[in-house]
Amino acid sequence: MGGFGGVSAEGYAAFMGRFSTPLAVEFADLGLDGVPAAARVLDVGSGPGMLTLELARRRGAESLAAVDPEPVFVAATAQACHGVDARVATAEDLPFADAAFGAALAQLVVHFMTDPVRGVAEMARVTTSGGRVGACVWDHGGGSGPLSAFWRVATVLDPDVRTESALNGASEGQLVDIFERAGLHDVTQSVVECTVSFRDFDDWWTPFLGGVGPAGRYVATLDAAAVARLEGALRDDIGDGPFAITARAWAAVGLAG
Repeated sequence: MGGFGGVSAEGYAAFMGRFSTPLAVEFADLGLDGVPAAARVLDVGSGPGMLTLELARRRGAESLAAVDPEPVFVAATAQACHGVDARVATAEDLPFADAAFGAALAQLVVHFMTDPVRGVAEMARVTTSGGRVGACVWDHGGGSGPLSAFWRVATVLDPDVRTESALNGASEGQLVDIFERAGLHDVTQSVVECTVSFRDFDDWWTPFLGGVGPAGRYVATLDAAAVARLEGALRDDIGDGPFAITARAWAAVGLAG
């Protein structure tokens, strides 16, 4: 599981946190639906704690555990959400006993699991029988993700660019397939989304220069002239602002056991 290795918690928050923080509200509504109030909840691939904080507001930090393979993210989660059981671990090898949680949730993580079927199966293993396992992933394949405008313009300038459309679960139905192959039952698919406003083009563009995630790493491979061409083409496409982007994610929920 990877995708943001070597990135600071602050860098992630400035770039993708502006989308994942509001998305966590809608995803938590879906993921916690019907889960008993006393049940423990696991956040898999927590990053610096966007979903963890939303879950803590609803359930209390002491009832939560969170894992991420990046130590800096785990430290940020523990600092932001006092009382949470935050550990360094991958989705594919969770350090918890069978049936330890009433729900296991993964926001924007299946994209980057090394083995998504194994990762989701591990989430099911640590969830009690009949408990809720949920995940959401950006709709990169359908062109409705938070970075779709970026990749659309980048592809025009560089047809060989590797976009995020091929990431695990990025298209309709793929996340459901992963869940069913992982042994979950009564799997359903839905859509969760968020809308983020930007003051102007620079407010949106500047975090791309921080080397965060596939988009940031792509920008970092370009020379100064190519970055300027990309910035100019994006500005022409998006405008100077203010503007808002509505980002859509596919979500799947299934029952363990």
